[in-house]
Amino acid sequence: MQLRYSFRLYPSAGQRMALARAFGCAQVVYNDALRARETARSEGLPFPKTGDLSKRLITEAKNSPERAWLGDVSAVVLQQSLRDLDTAYRNFFDSLKGKRPRMGAPRYKSRKDTRQSVRFTANARWSITPGQKLRLPKIGDLKVKWSRTLPSTPSTVTVVTDSAGRYFASFVVETGPEEVLPEVAPEVGIDLGLGHFAVLSDGAKVDSPRFLRRAEKRLKKAQRDLSRKKKGSSNRNKARIKVARAHAKVADARREFHHRLSAQLIRENQAIAVEDLAVKGLTRTRLAKSVHDAGWSAFVNMLAYKAARYGRVLIRIGRFEPTSQVCSQCGVKDGPKPLHVRVWTCGACGAVLDRDINAAINIAKAAGLAVTACRAQVRRTSVPAPRSEAGTHPKRPTRLAWEQAGIPGF
Repeated sequence: MQLRYSFRLYPSAGQRMALARAFGCAQVVYNDALRARETARSEGLPFPKTGDLSKRLITEAKNSPERAWLGDVSAVVLQQSLRDLDTAYRNFFDSLKGKRPRMGAPRYKSRKDTRQSVRFTANARWSITPGQKLRLPKIGDLKVKWSRTLPSTPSTVTVVTDSAGRYFASFVVETGPEEVLPEVAPEVGIDLGLGHFAVLSDGAKVDSPRFLRRAEKRLKKAQRDLSRKKKGSSNRNKARIKVARAHAKVADARREFHHRLSAQLIRENQAIAVEDLAVKGLTRTRLAKSVHDAGWSAFVNMLAYKAARYGRVLIRIGRFEPTSQVCSQCGVKDGPKPLHVRVWTCGACGAVLDRDINAAINIAKAAGLAVTACRAQVRRTSVPAPRSEAGTHPKRPTRLAWEQAGIPGF
């Protein structure tokens, strides 16, 4: 499978200018190609092909006085910009056919976008120098912070700058079957939540770090300082970068937590079962901030690709499974319960169940995993007989019924 490895870049002032020039040229070619196709569609003309657009918007445009500055950047960067537009149109048409979730048509890129990227393929003849620097055509040798070793020779590299003003090099590498981990016996079900980020079917609970909640005070101050700066001023741009860096710090901490936890679960378990949560619906409730702070979708996606990479099994069960309503001991459905009820007693077998552990066990059972329910049972209590079986009168008798029966002392 293909994986991306990202490393921090530290370009010099001149290299930042060269990268900004490459970002701008790629954006112009993308917008020109999108405008050409939109014009052809409105006039009822055939859809322009990528080869024709490349010849007109890159090769011929470089010889014109209006677009002569396109020759200052690598031609591969401009070609890849056209490929990005093709991908955007392909995804849009596939969404109309129902092959993928619904998405909008390609839109024009703005020079005010805080995130920019350019991609270099093998044709660009980029390389890693003996001094462990990244050599890019018409940009130079960039200093790279190598945090780990690449597993194989990368095929492409994408240079990205984010809203916080940081630069990254993202390499695409191929991984082989040699990374498959040896098989292990444990299988686990995971119940994702807000009180605890994850509760496992073996009884383990992982606390929710709440990175956004913990950083709210600092984010509030940075955002307040930004709102007081004059629009278009240099001080406002500095304040905007402070806000972006504060948010980037929160996002990086959350991503690191997801990576560590998902790697541990994949390493220790042969099969993992999770619930397909309706995250988009939950983000429209009063729990929206906490749901975004948890990042369940990103965590499950990490589990998915790591399971495929290391030879593990990830099973997703339907979101409508009544995992919180069914007793994991006897299988009797006890009905829905409000969120504040964290421990409940099964009316059929008398097992006192932890709500989250019980749900995790039911998730594993729904996925067909072999798990035990011993940790879900807290204790057993005496269960009174149901009202319908306690006597001949399932309902409380009225005063008239007692008088008609001739029972004194009512």
